[in-house]
Amino acid sequence: MKQLRPAFTIIEILISVIILSLAIVPVLKVHTSNHEQIVYLSERNKRSLQDSLFLSSNILNYHQDNKTAYEILEIFFKVKEQESREILKKTSRDVFIPEEIRIIPLEEQGGPTAIVNEIMLKDKHSSIYHHFKLEGL
Repeated sequence: MKQLRPAFTIIEILISVIILSLAIVPVLKVHTSNHEQIVYLSERNKRSLQDSLFLSSNILNYHQDNKTAYEILEIFFKVKEQESREILKKTSRDVFIPEEIRIIPLEEQGGPTAIVNEIMLKDKHSSIYHHFKLEGL
C-alpha cells in the first residue's frame, strides 16, 4: 500500500493567505504614500526650474504683476522658434516684491550697506527667493 504524503489542508492554506494579505496591506499603503511624495517633489523641482526663468535683474520692477517667462526673457534673448516662444508664454507667475530691507552697519564698524529684496513667485507651488545687493564697497 502506498503511503500518503502529508499535505496542507484547505484551512491551513486559507489562514496563510489571510496572514500574507494582512502583511501586504501596510506595504501597499507605504508605497502609495511614497508615490504621492515622489510626484509632489518632482512637480516642485519642475516648478523651481521654471522659477529660474523669472529671476532676472529686472524682476524687481514687476510688483503685483502676472508675468510670463517670455515677457521677462524677451528683453535679454531673441527666441526665434515659435514652439519655444509658446512654451515660455504658457509659463506664468504672479510676482510680489515686498518693501526692500536695508541692513546698515554700525558707524564704528563701517562696511557696506546690504539691500535685501524678497521675491515671491506665486503659482500652484509658491516660492520665495532673495535678491542681495551691496552698496558702498
